Amino acid sequence: MQTFQCARCGNGVHFENDRCLFCASPLGFDVAAMRLETLTAADDAGALSRFDEPAHRVAYCDNAAHGVCNWLRAATANAGLCIACGLNRTIPNLAEPGNVAAWSVLEHAKKRLVYSLLRFGLPLGGTPDVPRPLTFDFPRDATTGHLDGVVTIDVNETDPVERERQRTQLDESYRTVLGHMRHEVGHYYWMVLVDGARHAESFRTLFGDERADYAAALASHYASGLAADWQAKHVSSYASVHPWEDWSETWAHYLHMVDALDTAEAVGMEPRAARFSLGSVWSFSRRDVYRVVPFDELMERWVPLTMALNSINRSMGHSDFYPFVISEVARSKLAFVHRVVREAGGGNPG
Repeated sequence: MQTFQCARCGNGVHFENDRCLFCASPLGFDVAAMRLETLTAADDAGALSRFDEPAHRVAYCDNAAHGVCNWLRAATANAGLCIACGLNRTIPNLAEPGNVAAWSVLEHAKKRLVYSLLRFGLPLGGTPDVPRPLTFDFPRDATTGHLDGVVTIDVNETDPVERERQRTQLDESYRTVLGHMRHEVGHYYWMVLVDGARHAESFRTLFGDERADYAAALASHYASGLAADWQAKHVSSYASVHPWEDWSETWAHYLHMVDALDTAEAVGMEPRAARFSLGSVWSFSRRDVYRVVPFDELMERWVPLTMALNSINRSMGHSDFYPFVISEVARSKLAFVHRVVREAGGGNPG
């Protein structure tokens, strides 16, 4: 995630902000510019424009009225949703107490996910071969998962107490709403980018044959426990369940890595700077980690960053920022995800 500043006062502002906390200027995320824009009133009817480009008219997404979205849309119609909210099929029942706050948590996570997908240049509406758009359902007391392009996230996942209970019960080292979304979207992009395409055989060589009975594999996992050698082959224990889950877990970890590196570089906290006097293997010029930086460099930067942040978390009494170890086999799977993403999005495969 890149950093943003208020165009009116220069104050640092965050991706989720809808108002500058210093000068109170309204803010909104503009997909066309891929940045958080400072806004100003364009007329007495409530129309808005960019502060630094008054002729460019914009409007807030309709969901801004609920306090759950700060993204912008074109001001060519009286109503409408932003590109990210337009992916929703089912939202929480807003008549139920607490559901507006829960929806806000879901939307903030989804906005970060969609931001990454747009930075990668990945299709949100499917492909000619798989014309299914990416779609989100946010019901309560549902099973989180993916089916034919529809990602379902249980509203209960927004409750930190319930989420921690499930994490402990399932013996997981990591569980977040954004992590769920990244994982489930991985299933969608396996369907769109890998299944039936020229990557299918390469996928099976690395991840295994996805035609194996999924229900039987899941039942065996919960009945027999983890495979003894899962750490040598997978990014997480759940990845060992079935090739589909291995792909989606690896996909999610790839998105974790790229977004965190983008953020670390933007705020100037990468550990590579600490070793500059000993010679650095990385250029200090800013390069787009989503589209340009090759995979080997991403990995060389990711490992020291996770080690540094794990140490900082422990200093504060928290669990590790990134509680995983990437084996050589898992690294080769991450490299496969990188190649598929770069080729689909038009970036440099490296």
